Amino acid sequence: MQIEVLKSKIHKATVTSCDLNYIGSITIDESLIKASNLIIGEKVQIVNINNGERLETYVIKGKQNSGEVTLNGPAARKVQKGDKIIIISYARMSISEAEKFNPTLIFPNENNFLN
Repeated sequence: MQIEVLKSKIHKATVTSCDLNYIGSITIDESLIKASNLIIGEKVQIVNINNGERLETYVIKGKQNSGEVTLNGPAARKVQKGDKIIIISYARMSISEAEKFNPTLIFPNENNFLN
C-alpha cells in the first residue's frame, strides 16, 4: 500500500506579487526551493492563510536570494500581495517508508529569507 505524506513545506511565505497574465504556476526564490527540497516543475498545494483558499499548481524557479513568491495565471486571483501562504508538497511511499521519513520544513521571515 502507498500513502501520501508531507514531503516539503514552506510555512508562512509572503506573496510578493501576482501576475494574472502569466501562463500559470508559482514562482519561488531559488534559495527557498533548494532549502525546502522542492523540484522545479513539482506539483504543490498552496494554502492562503489570509482567506482560506487552497489551490494546486507547479513550481517555477525565481531569482536566487530575491525573496520572490509570485502566484501566476489563474492562481493570482486567489491571493493578494502581502498574503501569507503555506506551500506544501507530498510524496507517495509505503507505510514502512513513511514511518521513517522526515519532511523538510522551512520557516522564512517576513521578507521570505531564511534566518
